[in-house]
Amino acid sequence: MTLTCAMALIQDDWIAQKIERKTKHAFVQHPETNSCFDVTQAVPASRRAGGHKMADPSMLLPGYNTSTGQYCYKASQLMEPTLQLSHTGNGGMTSSLAVGKKLEIPAGPPICGAFHVRANPPNTEFRRFYERGDLPIQIEHRGVHNRIGWKVDIEKLDYHHYLPIFFDGLREKEEPYRFLAVQGVHDMLENGGSKILPVIPQLIIPIKTALNTRDAPVICTVLKVLQQMVVSGEMIGEALVPYYRQILPIFNLFKSKNQNLGDGIDYGQQKRKTLGDLIVETLEMFEIHGGEDAFINIKYMIPTYESCVLN
Repeated sequence: MTLTCAMALIQDDWIAQKIERKTKHAFVQHPETNSCFDVTQAVPASRRAGGHKMADPSMLLPGYNTSTGQYCYKASQLMEPTLQLSHTGNGGMTSSLAVGKKLEIPAGPPICGAFHVRANPPNTEFRRFYERGDLPIQIEHRGVHNRIGWKVDIEKLDYHHYLPIFFDGLREKEEPYRFLAVQGVHDMLENGGSKILPVIPQLIIPIKTALNTRDAPVICTVLKVLQQMVVSGEMIGEALVPYYRQILPIFNLFKSKNQNLGDGIDYGQQKRKTLGDLIVETLEMFEIHGGEDAFINIKYMIPTYESCVLN
C-alpha cells in the first residue's frame, strides 16, 4: 500500500511538472508584446525600421600604412589597456623589415556592416490597425493551410487606404501578422486591376522601409510581391521607373548574394529563397514591363546588370 501511494505521488508530480512546462511554453511572451499573439507595447521613437547603431567615437581604429599597404595599429595605441592584440612582436611576421613595421601592428580593414541585419521593430501600421480591429480580415483555418477570410468584397475596398497598410506589414516576422499581411497583399493585387496604379506612390515608402531592414526573409517576401505587382495591371511597371533610386540600392547590394556549394544542392532554390537569383529575376521583370526607359535606369543604379531583352 505504501509503495502504491508513493508511485501515485510520483506520477501526480510528473503530470504537474508536464502541465507546468506546457503552460509556460504556451504563454511565453515575445519581445515588446504583452502576450504571445496580441497587444503590442509602444516602441521607443529612437527605434526605427532600417536604423543602425552609430560607431563608438571612443573606439580605436587602425590607420593605413602607405609603405606596407596595410591597416595597422600604432605603437602608442597598444598602451591602451582595453586594446588586446595578438602578434605584438616582430618575429615571424611578413615584411618585418619594412619601414615603420616595428612600430605598428597589422590589422584587418574596418568592417562597415553593409550586410548586417538592421532594426525591425514591431511598429508597423498593419499591426496597429489589426489590433484595433480596423481591418476587414480574419483567419480561416483550413485542413491543409490557412486562408484569409475577407469580411467585405475585395473589389469594394478603398485601395488608397488599405493597400499601403498591408504593404507596411510585409516586414512583419511574427505570426499571425506576417501571414495576414503577405496573403492580404497577394489577394488585393490579384483582384485590384486598375485600382492599383494610382496607389503606387504611396507604396514606395513601405517597400523601401522593408528592404532597408536587410533581412533576407523580408527581402525575399518583398521581391515576390514586386514581381506580382508588376504583372497585376497595365502601366504598373512604367510607374515604378521614377522610384528606382529608392528601391534598387538594396538590389545592388545583395545582387551577388548566392551560396557557392560547389557540387552540392541548394534546396532553397525550389522555394525561391536564393536572394541573388530572386533579385536578378525581379530586375528582368522590371525591364520587360518597365518600358523603354527601364533598362537605362536599372543600369544607372546597378552597373553589373545586363539586359535580358533581345534587340
